[in-house]
Amino acid sequence: MRFLLLFFAVTLNAAERLPNIVLLLADDLGYGELGCQGNPEIPTPHIDSIAKNGVRFTDGYVTAPVCSPSRAGLMSGRFQARFGYHTNVMPHTIPGSSLGIPASEITLAEHLKTASYRTGLIGKWHLGSREDFNPTHHGFDYFFGFAHEGRFFVRPPYDGVTTLLRKKPLPEGAKNHRWYSPDRKIIYHDILGNEPRYDLNNPMMRNDKVIKETRYLTDAFTDEAIKFIEREKKRPFFLLLSYNAVHSPLQGADAYMKKMSHIKDIHRRIFAAMLTNLDDSVGAVLEKIRRVGLEENTLIFFLSDNGGPTKELTSSNSPLRGGKGQMYEGGIRVPFLAQWKGTIPAGQVYRKPVISLDIHATAAALASKPLSPERTDGVNLIPFLDKTNTSVPHEQLFWSYRNNAALRQGDWKLLRTRGKWELYNLAQDLSEESDLSKNESETFWKMRKEWDRLRKTMPEYEGK
Repeated sequence: MRFLLLFFAVTLNAAERLPNIVLLLADDLGYGELGCQGNPEIPTPHIDSIAKNGVRFTDGYVTAPVCSPSRAGLMSGRFQARFGYHTNVMPHTIPGSSLGIPASEITLAEHLKTASYRTGLIGKWHLGSREDFNPTHHGFDYFFGFAHEGRFFVRPPYDGVTTLLRKKPLPEGAKNHRWYSPDRKIIYHDILGNEPRYDLNNPMMRNDKVIKETRYLTDAFTDEAIKFIEREKKRPFFLLLSYNAVHSPLQGADAYMKKMSHIKDIHRRIFAAMLTNLDDSVGAVLEKIRRVGLEENTLIFFLSDNGGPTKELTSSNSPLRGGKGQMYEGGIRVPFLAQWKGTIPAGQVYRKPVISLDIHATAAALASKPLSPERTDGVNLIPFLDKTNTSVPHEQLFWSYRNNAALRQGDWKLLRTRGKWELYNLAQDLSEESDLSKNESETFWKMRKEWDRLRKTMPEYEGK
């Protein structure tokens, strides 16, 4: 009898346990680069499995076309324009910069801690480098990673990798805009200026301590994530695994360069090596979740922080127009997948617009700590995925970044780029080739007025 009572108590406790939330965030990964998004060239079976076992959002957006504002929206669950967050680069050259996520914003990690979640951030932060911006001061129990926008995957002398860096002018002996070291393991090319000094004032850290890291960073982050899951497997946890792949600098590990040897262009081959490395890493994390018996109690999201910078990385946003830094679809529509075995029906393709803000709202609702409309611009996606809600998650989506802007309502997309307003019908023109601002003037002006109205609800908007 005592054994039966204990059995039922354990079973009930397992059933009542709050779901784990795992957010897998890629960096600068273009819309068209995954197998499940239509890319036949680079195999990504592990990332694709999230779509196969769950849902692929065809119209999944982030809140900005660049890294830091996008992450500010993701972490806060609010359009970052509401708190005046318009700056992307956290300057390496200004130690103690005051730029970072404001203390007034409640991060997803802080919110889940109120529901007794254990919280971990592994990888790239990019929301402030000063001590008070450290993730451990914004809700994370554990941090392993770096603060700025990028970091070398392997530091000089670049052992075990092929490295391609931007450099002007090129050394003597360059041909066709490229220079090769004698062993062809270091390549310089002269597009887009010089490679930033990523590691300057940007150390690797464990919590608030500077550490030395010699592993290839994608592998290091994966190892740390697996250890985190093992440590926290007996209680609800939130893990943000924020890879810096496939962001520059371009460095492909030898084993993956060999796997991608069929790709002739070295630029593309290094990118492919980085992406397949990332895919295997995601596979290792998924396998760990399975091995510890948490697959049916873990909601997993995968997305990119913004569109791909195609010229810099070869990261394709096909069939979308534009890329990182732009308000065309290629800058803000990203690969966006989710899996929750036993809860989200497998193999779904969801075609209504969703946005990264919904991750915060969904996690909060699952933690029995739903956010008020005043505290979030996102919605809980689960009712839309299990078909208990057949309406649309968002009637409209809003973007504002410096002098660029956009508004989506239904199939209509209004955007401002380089000071010019344009209008597109995405159902008829996904690649945004035909500007309808003059032919559909009534729709155009209605949407202009609506964008202005929404902007004015964001009192700290800086107009940058």
